[in-house]
Amino acid sequence: MSTDVGTASGTETRELLHFVTQETRFALVANILQHPEGLPSMYELEELNPSVSEATVYKHVQKLIDVGIVEEVALPDDERRQGYPWKFYGLTDEGRAFLERHNLLQAEATLKRIYGTISDKSEKMEKYENAPRPERD
Repeated sequence: MSTDVGTASGTETRELLHFVTQETRFALVANILQHPEGLPSMYELEELNPSVSEATVYKHVQKLIDVGIVEEVALPDDERRQGYPWKFYGLTDEGRAFLERHNLLQAEATLKRIYGTISDKSEKMEKYENAPRPERD
């Protein structure tokens, strides 16, 4: 899909909605929304989607980046710590606006509450969840 979220026409908007709401991609968007910082690492996204292969998670995140819904946010070199992730994934401003315009953010608070109730997180998941995150505007 070559449509960019910021420049979509009527037909392209429908195509983009269909694209974003594809099951795996929509689950990834929900994972980003429910994350305490709104910036999960690739590992966290993979752990939250155990029925999907790591390669598939990566591929769908890249597709969401390509259309402008998601962006990769990296920690500056001097803030990176060994054994912790340094690349994270969050909604772009345009992506958030697009989802809001189409009423796809209504469950954000509920998603965050549900995420907070997950009690069987692995030690690595807890570590990654608490990793330093880059500042965003």
